[in-house]
Amino acid sequence: MSEFGPKFGIDQANNLLQRIFAPWIVDLGLQATGFDEHGGTFLLPANPRLVHVGGVVCGQATASAADTVSVVTLAAMNGRFRICTTVDLTTHFIRPLPPGDVEIRANVISNGKRMAFVRVEQRAKGDTRVAVSATMAFAYMEE
Repeated sequence: MSEFGPKFGIDQANNLLQRIFAPWIVDLGLQATGFDEHGGTFLLPANPRLVHVGGVVCGQATASAADTVSVVTLAAMNGRFRICTTVDLTTHFIRPLPPGDVEIRANVISNGKRMAFVRVEQRAKGDTRVAVSATMAFAYMEE
């Protein structure tokens, strides 16, 4: 894995979340809350627009959040944003997420010259049980 980029922190991550993603991803309201040498932590704030008819946070929102926070976490690890594309996204919906804040942890498994792999876990805020687990593979489109 590339060395953790100390110049890329919470402010840069939150700026990136507002600048490079599609408007509907920006509307998720994702917030970076911290980074370390293994990955990053994020918050998906409560939003009634993300709750489906079954009364739980919809899977599309959590899968999109996992993909998005992975890209931002890789930027933090690289010390800058590198254009990349998702080549694989596997999501496991382990238990329903009740409406409310969702805590997200992204851990970089491998960060190479051309490919990167990230594992994400999502939990209802205050709950220790994983509700959503995802693994992603990314291809870097630039050096």
